[in-house]
Amino acid sequence: MTTRPSPRDLEPWSVVSVRGLSRHYPGVAALDGVDLELSANRIYGLLGRNGAGKTTLLQILLGQRFADAGEVRLFGRRPYEDDATLQRVCLVRESQTYPDHFAVRHVLKAASMLYPFWDGDLADQLLKDFDLPPRRSMKKLSRGMLSAVGVVVGLASRAELTLFDEPYLGLDAYARQLFYDRLLADFTERPRTVVLSTHLIDEVATLIEHVVLLHQGRVLIDSDTESLLDSAALVTGPEDVVERFAADRRVLHRDDLGRVRRATVTGRMGRPGRAEAVALGLAVEPVPLQQLVVRSTGAAGAAPPRAASTDTPVELGASTGQQP
Repeated sequence: MTTRPSPRDLEPWSVVSVRGLSRHYPGVAALDGVDLELSANRIYGLLGRNGAGKTTLLQILLGQRFADAGEVRLFGRRPYEDDATLQRVCLVRESQTYPDHFAVRHVLKAASMLYPFWDGDLADQLLKDFDLPPRRSMKKLSRGMLSAVGVVVGLASRAELTLFDEPYLGLDAYARQLFYDRLLADFTERPRTVVLSTHLIDEVATLIEHVVLLHQGRVLIDSDTESLLDSAALVTGPEDVVERFAADRRVLHRDDLGRVRRATVTGRMGRPGRAEAVALGLAVEPVPLQQLVVRSTGAAGAAPPRAASTDTPVELGASTGQQP
């Protein structure tokens, strides 16, 4: 099983600094006043439903789209038309396209000329790991193989800022686990800033050190993973006792079975909060990261729940209509 890297000293500067970032499309605010700081040598999870603004944010970071308002700095510099800065960044997308005449080896050759820290030996090893034929035309690759090529480029680039915008969706479960294992091993050897934009939260939960959750174009959660998980709990017991415990906490979700209530709560938890719940006779369970993200976006998108309500779980990644 993949485990999260141990904590490490961070550099005293931000790799990514975003202030007041907004981007609007007709009828939709893709990003709405986003403030964000990404530090050196950490693995971030950029999470959120479809249309939350994740891809728009990554494209603006790379200068592929322009913001309507706000400021972006990478390594302290503006990224637009700054080749020296952009060479330090690698963005791998699920919808990556390549010239029609390119074979796999041509993609890797082009990448080796673009990224100054390119590791050819690592690329060759990853080709073998993912069983990729270097001379095969990109047009003849399966979706899974296309995804694997993106993974190879992202890892072998060893870019100081590496952004994965769900390029591994085409991989089967075995290949995705191989990606996570190779990412963790190489990150341990050569730390850098990695951003995983994904819906597969359960699979990356043990990898990511910091969670950034976007919801309707705004930052809903910006927290290190350990503190975030420690701040929430699932408490179960008699309805009146659960509500007494939850009275001065935020309830993200409630459901009932007879007179027994289960509530996902945040705020004033940690060890003291859990001890208080146990003293009241409540059962206390940790909340998995995916469930916490789902409950958080559900609570943010609905009116505040009443004490006797039963919230419908939100399916992360469900279509939300006309979204960028």
